[in-house]
Amino acid sequence: MIIALQILLWICVALVFHTYVAYPILLKLFNRDKKFYDESIDYTPKVSIVMSLFNEEDVIAEKLETIISSDYPRDKIQIIVGSDNSTDKTNEIVGEFVKNHNLIIFIPFSQRQGKSNVINAMIDRADGDVLILSDANVMFDRNTIRELVKPFENQQVGLVDTRMTNTGLKKEGISIQEKSYISREVMIKYYEGSIWGTMMGPFGGCFAIRKKLYSPVPVNFLVDDFYICLKVLEKGYKAINRLEAVVYEDVSNNLSDEFRRKIRIATGDFQNLWEFKNLLWPPFTGLWFSFLSHKIFRWLTPVFMIIAYISNLILAFYYDFYAYMFIAYNFAFILLITDFLLKKIQIHNIILRFITHFMSMNLALLIGMFKAMKGVKTNVWKPTKRNQ
Repeated sequence: MIIALQILLWICVALVFHTYVAYPILLKLFNRDKKFYDESIDYTPKVSIVMSLFNEEDVIAEKLETIISSDYPRDKIQIIVGSDNSTDKTNEIVGEFVKNHNLIIFIPFSQRQGKSNVINAMIDRADGDVLILSDANVMFDRNTIRELVKPFENQQVGLVDTRMTNTGLKKEGISIQEKSYISREVMIKYYEGSIWGTMMGPFGGCFAIRKKLYSPVPVNFLVDDFYICLKVLEKGYKAINRLEAVVYEDVSNNLSDEFRRKIRIATGDFQNLWEFKNLLWPPFTGLWFSFLSHKIFRWLTPVFMIIAYISNLILAFYYDFYAYMFIAYNFAFILLITDFLLKKIQIHNIILRFITHFMSMNLALLIGMFKAMKGVKTNVWKPTKRNQ
């Protein structure tokens, strides 16, 4: 039994190490910046920019301005905006834009539908070959659209993600830690796309997909972007990141708001795991390795941590080495409590906050796993507050 516990402990440690450390390093080592498309071709297909809004009065005017002022050919842009029963001034603001710009189609919904259900309902109105799905608080550069659609000149490219750049960093919250996490994820996804064309999900704030490949998201699914991406990969097309297509988003800074958001995302992750378990066969492909290393092991990290903790506790009674290891394990929780207490007196340590961010993210994954097991009836949720 003791030998079995040691094996179990080190397997759990190895899997967590692999997903957070070894896998990103391996990707960087094997990356050759391969392009699946001709960079020199200025490909400009008709695009339909599709957005679902709920109470976005603070950001929607700026968002529409960044699209309209784009350097992309005006006659090749269509904007489709759905308001998910907004109760603020969102509808009024969009209505004013519609009066002055005939490229905008506005569809106000009288009942809450949920983001993906609103988008599902609007897709038939899109006449572009390429759909750009974007959130209201994600702002474009002048050349975002042009850079984002370039890879579609290769008919095997089915989905392209943007490079998310975060704004509004503040030391007193978790924005610095969240930006670091997102920036790291951007590069991991870029490498996956560059090596195999198997980017594991775009950042839902802004990405592009061939209209013919769009799969309606199930009515109760909470993470629509990942579902849409894996459907593209399932059909044999490539999903990549285009680093030159830059967008800007205000990063979340409030721990409780972000924790709630990550529980929702985690719940949706486990919905997608069950939906796409077939992608784990055949094994030893780029898609298999990406899905397992980047997503499944990451989602199961809190389970691995709990198993490792219990195994370590038992082994500590038999070996001094494991006793010291158990003390080190618990030291992380002491640092977590320390950060919580320091925050109460307005002292913010960036390193301690990284520990808080990591632990809270994994707690959210654990809660999300149980929520997914219980079943999800609706994908309507309260959006994270803008410009925190």
